[in-house]
Amino acid sequence: MAASLGSALAGWYLLDRRAGGTASRAGLSKRLRLAFEKLGPTYIKLGQIISSGEGLFPEELVAEFRNCRDKVPPETFGAIREIVETDLGSPLANTFSSFDPIPLAAASIAQVHAARLVSGEHVVVKVQRPSVANLVHRDIAAMSWLAPYLVGRIPVAALANPPALVELFAETIVEELDFRLEAENMLDVARVLASAGQRALVVPRPHPRLVTRRVLVMERLDGFAWGDAERMREAGIDTEAVLHAGLIAFLEGALLHGVFHGDLHGGNLFVRPDSRVALLDFGITGRLTEPQRLAFLRLVVSGSAYDIRAQVEALRDLGALPADVDVDGVIADLGLERGPLDPTKLTAEELTAELAQVTRALLGYGARMPKELMLFVKDMLFLDGAIALMAPDLDLLSEVVRIFTYFHEHHGERIARDIGTDPALPPVIDVDGIRASFGVSEPVERLTYRDLAERRELIRRRMEQSRRRPLRRSLGRRLRRRLRRRLRRSPSESPR
Repeated sequence: MAASLGSALAGWYLLDRRAGGTASRAGLSKRLRLAFEKLGPTYIKLGQIISSGEGLFPEELVAEFRNCRDKVPPETFGAIREIVETDLGSPLANTFSSFDPIPLAAASIAQVHAARLVSGEHVVVKVQRPSVANLVHRDIAAMSWLAPYLVGRIPVAALANPPALVELFAETIVEELDFRLEAENMLDVARVLASAGQRALVVPRPHPRLVTRRVLVMERLDGFAWGDAERMREAGIDTEAVLHAGLIAFLEGALLHGVFHGDLHGGNLFVRPDSRVALLDFGITGRLTEPQRLAFLRLVVSGSAYDIRAQVEALRDLGALPADVDVDGVIADLGLERGPLDPTKLTAEELTAELAQVTRALLGYGARMPKELMLFVKDMLFLDGAIALMAPDLDLLSEVVRIFTYFHEHHGERIARDIGTDPALPPVIDVDGIRASFGVSEPVERLTYRDLAERRELIRRRMEQSRRRPLRRSLGRRLRRRLRRRLRRSPSESPR
């Protein structure tokens, strides 16, 4: 492992680093992706998690690691047959009238085959790769040993704390190695959706007698690929309504029941012809304790009211800040009492300094990213990116108000009871605060995703220019030094 990653970093340092900026990060990302694929299933799975972390990781890294998703060479059918027959305790023909030897998808931990039960039901069969459990435990041990040595040495800001990333990854991947847990997750999420009367999301049914640690037989669902919004619209599907309903269902599960799908990405969901969203792959599922759920709920409600102190307290109760943290000190050190800054109004140097100051302050307070918060934020970032595909002209300000109004109308009494407020009072929705949370200082009445994307691109270009300036200055200094050396070596000519 150390040799593969070391070679990737050395290749970047010698060849790609000098290009600077996007080219440097793209070169490093590609070398890391190739190293991960060479290292095997555990690292490919880590790459897949990174690939769904838009906003958490640099865009070059996310784009490159998307090539890890569902493109892993499949196991031989003989190996798959042996695992299925061993775990189910009978020959394949006793359970299935047909079993396609060519997988529908092959990922790092398992691959999925289409099949038909002897009863006639069409199903898919998820089969764990042979020996993958031993490989995962070995690789995690190696990652845990190496991670402390990488602190401060990886030139990617989002990976500044490799030990924390490895710890989070270990927690999630170990859960994925037991398909019985995944079947329980599917049933729990389906139960939550049913109890909320929510029909916007569909969870495939696991077969009650065909689930083992390495084999999971479930109902087969089909539909449009998540990113194929054009074909959905041609079929008469309102993609904006699909997105809205999916977001409501996701938030209901997390905030009211403490259970949510923990690994949303385009390969794990698709849209059925009846406009419902089918969820797949429940190996990573967010489960909140009751104190965590209440903290999440307070965080979201206080966000709508733009109550800074309540938001910091909720983050403390979630475990993102130490239990004895000085809340007033955090607010003062992060400059939260002055209100948010509009990043488009700052120079690149001012924005860089602001980010550095916030990072230092958070690290000084012992801030961390709990697993459940990381999964929730990652899912919300995926849904943020989904707006670009499904509803690029959606008015984000109106949508936020619409969502909070829905929760008040359908769950107002319970939310008030949970957070200790008067259920007779209307929800506090601070539109100016919501606008400010998007980093917008102007009193605009409408903010679409296209508008937000333009603002983000402006900030990205400004930061990129800032990163290039030190490189240009460095190159200029080197050129001047070379010129002076050459002049010193040249013989001086005497004037005639």
